[in-house]
Amino acid sequence: DLDLDVLRTEVAVVFQETFLFSASIRENIAVGNPDASDEQIRLAARLAHAHDFVCEMSDGYDTVVGERGESLSGGQRQRIALARAVVRDPRVLILDDATSSVDALVEAEIQEALRRVMKDRTTIIIAHRTSTLALVDRVVFVEDGAIAAVGTHEQLLREVPRYSEVLAQVETAT
Repeated sequence: DLDLDVLRTEVAVVFQETFLFSASIRENIAVGNPDASDEQIRLAARLAHAHDFVCEMSDGYDTVVGERGESLSGGQRQRIALARAVVRDPRVLILDDATSSVDALVEAEIQEALRRVMKDRTTIIIAHRTSTLALVDRVVFVEDGAIAAVGTHEQLLREVPRYSEVLAQVETAT
């Protein structure tokens, strides 16, 4: 049995579709930890590769982003969501296809942020892009709701033909 309050403090999720409030960037990041200091918010933003673009905005961390973060690009929204997760300092971070809706340049920036954020914590990444697989130590290949294979990306490419087929289909579709 898991205590729901413990689960909420130990696990953070960054979803594919990022939801931001019509509030300041500071407030949107602080949703992850309402008691976070400005220093903690800025550190989380730096780790999430968001600090620089936030500082370039007219009001910096006090910039109001509008409903659903409409004034930000998709990549900027993802990095704010990542900072929100980081400011909680969770033991477990779950990333649900967090780079699926961004272009290759923004994806590279987000992946650099993920490398920093994943350090010293358990991270579960749900991914459909092969480029994301370069970030992980171990891949759990799930097909039809069951675990079909476990190993490194390279191992699965060599040893599991169906894994290679699925990746090729996904790459063709995107």
